[in-house]
Amino acid sequence: MKPLHDLVEKVKPHFEKGGRFEKFYRTFEAFETFLFVPGNVTRRGSHIRDAMDMKRTMVHVIIALMPALLFGIWNVGYQHYKATGVEAEFIDQVVYGLIQVLPIVVVSYISGLAIEFIFATIRNHEVNEGFLVSGMLIPLVIPASTPLWMVSVATIFAVIIGKEVFGGTGMNILNPALLARAFLFFAYPSYLSGEVWIAGTAEQLDGVSGATALAVLAIGEGEMPSALDMFLGTIPGSIGETSTVAILLGAIVLVATGVGSLRIMLSVVAGGLLMGGILNLVAVNEFMEIPPYYHLIMGGFAFGTVYMATDPVSASQTGVGKYIYGLLIGVLTVLIRVVNPAYPEGMMLAILFMNVFAPLIDHYVVQSHIKKRMKRMEKIPAKA
Repeated sequence: MKPLHDLVEKVKPHFEKGGRFEKFYRTFEAFETFLFVPGNVTRRGSHIRDAMDMKRTMVHVIIALMPALLFGIWNVGYQHYKATGVEAEFIDQVVYGLIQVLPIVVVSYISGLAIEFIFATIRNHEVNEGFLVSGMLIPLVIPASTPLWMVSVATIFAVIIGKEVFGGTGMNILNPALLARAFLFFAYPSYLSGEVWIAGTAEQLDGVSGATALAVLAIGEGEMPSALDMFLGTIPGSIGETSTVAILLGAIVLVATGVGSLRIMLSVVAGGLLMGGILNLVAVNEFMEIPPYYHLIMGGFAFGTVYMATDPVSASQTGVGKYIYGLLIGVLTVLIRVVNPAYPEGMMLAILFMNVFAPLIDHYVVQSHIKKRMKRMEKIPAKA
């Protein structure tokens, strides 16, 4: 690494103040801090020193996403060969999945980081590590059949509208990855609400039905996959959302490292089961009759619960607020799915809706604590 470090130090003066490329210092700094740990230390004032900085937090989330990504790569190939009726070995399925998924990941990162660098240069501020996670989440919440130009447009929209207009990483009120999916869903609905979610050419998939479990229930046609298939993830769907098993592995990593909120995860699950049980009592259609736990393993419920709802920036911050926030996400997800089948993937809309209300929830929770403390203070007798 020393030759690389020496090279970086050699070109660094050109990007510092007075150098030919000083306008691009923040871009250079982003690459430098990515390659090497910066030597900056605090000199004065009160600071909380912790080994868990933003970069380490982002790395832990990326590690937690690996099971879903790796399974998704294999499943893309598996679904393709299954749909086309071609016998294929495990390695062939993985290779096909890589060919389909890797370009989406690359386009997501290039598009998003380009916008991050442009805004960092204009504002002359550091490039934050927040997009390291968003750049991976965006490919995982969309089908492998999504055209690359759509991935690029959606990513750019999410970074500009979802982050930069609010001031950048840590200031956004909406989850950028979900905003990218919402953009695709409403701008190009045939790609995210259609029946074929399997990668391949039109000739290869002619006459093939690749409907997701949610689409089968919403449309009322097709064969519903078994609970085991939905739990394992061997079904059509977004790249990283199908396997509940892989997502649970990621949840363990997030909870063990303290990055993900167990309170939010459990309350989202409780909200989904609660609303599913209530709808079972009414049961006026097939969607209302399914067991409540089906909602936990269908669509993006598990993925949204673990990786999206727990976003530390757009989620509630208070302890009680996290329970309320998560519970309402679970309730709204099932309600949107069943009552409004035009939006069968209710998790996306539920989380974005609650992102907006998270600050309000925290406000009332804090005000409630203040009132309780004031009442306690009133009961304390005044000293003579």
